[in-house]
Amino acid sequence: MNDLKVWIALVLNELEKLYHNEERVPELGHDEPLDGLILTVLSQNTNDKNRDAAFKRLKDRFPVWDALADKNIRELEDSIRPAGLAPTKSRRILDILEIIKQDFGSYSIKELANRDRSEIRKYLTSLPGVGAKTASCVMMFDLKIPAFPVDTHISRITRRIGLAAANMTAENISQLLESNVEPERYLGGHVNMIAHGRAICSSRSVKCDICPLRKLDLCKFKNN
Repeated sequence: MNDLKVWIALVLNELEKLYHNEERVPELGHDEPLDGLILTVLSQNTNDKNRDAAFKRLKDRFPVWDALADKNIRELEDSIRPAGLAPTKSRRILDILEIIKQDFGSYSIKELANRDRSEIRKYLTSLPGVGAKTASCVMMFDLKIPAFPVDTHISRITRRIGLAAANMTAENISQLLESNVEPERYLGGHVNMIAHGRAICSSRSVKCDICPLRKLDLCKFKNN
């Protein structure tokens, strides 16, 4: 199959049949995009369960971001401890909040949604500890700006089926997908690839025998 866009579209079509179509993709964003940004920082190097537990503890203790202004960093570390790397993440969160307050006059980044997409990405990745994946997540889920975040599941799937080269970075895979997928399919594609990576195309116990991508010759992975 020579047409990359057609190949990816067929893959996304099959995943929609298994998981979520565009009309029923789960709503994962936040009314205040800054909440989504902090949540994504907490998600680094941990799983969703620990991330969510840490974020709940954080918001229970500090319902508004202003409440963190005069607090000791140890209190912040304690509240986000379930997410791991508490000292590092606490410092990053406080630095991010300080920058946001200086740049926008309040603890809100809603204004970013009015900027050009490339400018939004550049601003987010300039923040401490915010890489390409974190920026893309905030753009897509919270700012409603087209972006295709690539995590370990999506990296693994795109490499296995042959869409991405084995040595391609997550950031380059993201660029490849954004260039070959219609923007209105970014969210569904992202969510469904992750679901597929967890249910069928996992890192260790890959289930090629029940994978529709294998049955339709959309995958080049050799499971020996």
